[in-house]
Amino acid sequence: MKYKIITLGCKVNEYESEVMENLLENHGYIKSDNPNVCIVNTCTVTNTADSKSRKMIRSLRRKYPNAILVVAGCMIQNKRDKLDINADIIIGNKHKTEIVNYIEDFRDEKIYVVEDMDDADFEDMSLNNFDLTRAYIKIEDGCDNYCSYCIIPYVRGHVRSKKHEKVLEEAKSLIRNGHKEIVLTGIHTGHYHDGNYSFADLLKDLVKLDGLKRLRISSIEITEINDEVLDVIKNNDVLVNHMHIPLQSGSDEILKQMNRKYDKKYFINKIQKLKKIKPDMNVTTDVIVGFPGETNEQFEECIETIKKIGFTKLHVFPYSDREGTKASYMPNKIDGIIKKNRVKKLLELSKGLEMEYMSKHIGKEIVFIPEVYENGYLIGHTSNYLLIKAKGDKLFLTKEVTVKISKVEYPYLISDIKDFVLNR
Repeated sequence: MKYKIITLGCKVNEYESEVMENLLENHGYIKSDNPNVCIVNTCTVTNTADSKSRKMIRSLRRKYPNAILVVAGCMIQNKRDKLDINADIIIGNKHKTEIVNYIEDFRDEKIYVVEDMDDADFEDMSLNNFDLTRAYIKIEDGCDNYCSYCIIPYVRGHVRSKKHEKVLEEAKSLIRNGHKEIVLTGIHTGHYHDGNYSFADLLKDLVKLDGLKRLRISSIEITEINDEVLDVIKNNDVLVNHMHIPLQSGSDEILKQMNRKYDKKYFINKIQKLKKIKPDMNVTTDVIVGFPGETNEQFEECIETIKKIGFTKLHVFPYSDREGTKASYMPNKIDGIIKKNRVKKLLELSKGLEMEYMSKHIGKEIVFIPEVYENGYLIGHTSNYLLIKAKGDKLFLTKEVTVKISKVEYPYLISDIKDFVLNR
């Protein structure tokens, strides 16, 4: 059997698609552009995401009319009571690990497996793709924040976590098979807990594992960087010098309307604490512009807050109504052209911040781990997530390589190899 997977949305969706891909290939399925099975892992974070998901489903049905069409994920979970899609197998955000069974059980009658997520258990998933430098472990699912603009708690359910023993065993397996870096991921990653065993406890145990060179957190809320987590960051070089911490708005009034759990002062103070213990920490963020009622003054306040905090890159999103959320009923929606202009302004700011941070490293020596080899160049990331490009041999892939940075050619830092370690 031949298959094709299309993934829309976040890193967790990407991870879950990789898990399904692993399961299929372990059962003899082959990836192909002429598939017998098409899988769409949908997103529902905005109405636009829903539209893209539906468009992709229709496109695949037209292009591969004889293939089994599987549609899974957040859009399915959100629309479970009013689905009108032409698919053979429909799965919500549970039982994705049963994908092979559903495909092999399918005859001509539609399979529909969409359960309520309110009392969902954590669905254990793991990857055995041992050909990459960086490996992901999904440690958590669900969210209890209920930000006013976000549908995710309703389609992913409450926070639930993987047993810490399983996380540690999975990490050890990945390390044994050559992975140098592990990325912890989830919907609300920093809210991980296994009974009284906390996220900080997990970090403490992971950084002790022999052979692990880097531990990265995909994203973490500022309120979850507590003193215990800061202590791990301070005392362990394995935890990387890069953190992605969503701000969403730099205006206290907008933050309150968003139902975020902090204000500007709290955020700024915590970042200052973080940078005091790790001055070279690269902090990136998410920002939503054009939230209902956002004035020009509040947008300018957001810009000033971003500059004060010292982010090095912004992921910018124009606000989009998500049916069923509190924000979708708020008055004073912002005109689309205004949102577009604000996005443009923040993206220009982001490029400037990123270039400034990159330029500070010219002339410095730094270690990176090459992930790909293209046209005689090794390309990979440093601990603080700078993207290095250096002439070198394919032999250096996945090894620790010391380079001296010579110039910026965005998005790369062009570098010269100074030293390398082949036996690690």
